[in-house]
Amino acid sequence: MPLLDIKDLHVEFPTQGGVLHAVDGVSLSLEEGEVLGIVGESGSGKSVTMMALMGLVGFPGRVRADHMRFAGNDLLGISDKARRSLVGKEVAMIFQEPTTSLNPCFTIGFQLMETLRLHLKLDKREAKKRATELLEQVGIPAASSRLGSFPHQLSGGMNQRVMIAMAIACNPRLLIADEPTTALDVTIQAQILDLLRDLQKERGMALVLITHNMGVVSEMAQRIAVMYAGQVMEHQRVDRLFASPQHPYTEALLAALPERAAPEGRLATISGVVPGVHDRPAGCLFAPRCGYVTERACQVRPALRESHGAEVRCHFPLGDPGRREAIASDPPKRQAAEVAA
Repeated sequence: MPLLDIKDLHVEFPTQGGVLHAVDGVSLSLEEGEVLGIVGESGSGKSVTMMALMGLVGFPGRVRADHMRFAGNDLLGISDKARRSLVGKEVAMIFQEPTTSLNPCFTIGFQLMETLRLHLKLDKREAKKRATELLEQVGIPAASSRLGSFPHQLSGGMNQRVMIAMAIACNPRLLIADEPTTALDVTIQAQILDLLRDLQKERGMALVLITHNMGVVSEMAQRIAVMYAGQVMEHQRVDRLFASPQHPYTEALLAALPERAAPEGRLATISGVVPGVHDRPAGCLFAPRCGYVTERACQVRPALRESHGAEVRCHFPLGDPGRREAIASDPPKRQAAEVAA
């Protein structure tokens, strides 16, 4: 049994203009000690997927799935009390912006010790000792004196280290890092990522790393899920994905990496934007922006299927031997684009 097992997850938000499908049929699994990278543009549903797992999708959002299990626990039917004992202890999350995640009215020592006293039932003295050890472990100098500091007295990098200390305080089996290096300078980003890598290996935690940075997941993850408009477009091993992407969207993301640009050329881009409530295509959600768009892609939404060792949501995966002949039987790109419009 995998540590984490999510099947056909949907997260919807009703609006005046219709229903926003933030997460649309996502299925993911994760083994003990494994690192999964989730990549995609802003608005692709990466963070909302993990927020649903944590039980943090508030009203009027609706969460439904065939099943969503962690270590055998049914997260859909779990009581509030049981969820509180699970979240923060067995499953922990590092949020995007540490300065808004930490309470500005309390010291970091109070917030860190509150976690320890709630989940591990430590007394004040033991909690303070453990909090100091955690701050030292995440590389904060003069840790004992920092316990009395408020979040605004620390730099962004220091606050992010405090968030990591809080997340690992109870030795979670699963750690979710949601854009852990957002708004940090390049040198601090590298330090935070090195810290996460070391902690994951030392503790044997499973890690879900949500990021825009393809380079980060290439170094840290074992598998990658590429998300777009609430759906997983491609899911495969990291080495294979970078060597031979199977979905046009993944190919376009990799082509946009600066290191893959020609020395004298311009950076590759993906025209258009992620669809919203009013412009969600009837067929493939990536069809209006796809360089290989066909009439079938505009009319029929593809299912996630196996192709060349990957799971791909495409009628004509890039590695499919019959791809060229199949596309040739469809109208040319110009006509297909008109159908999409």
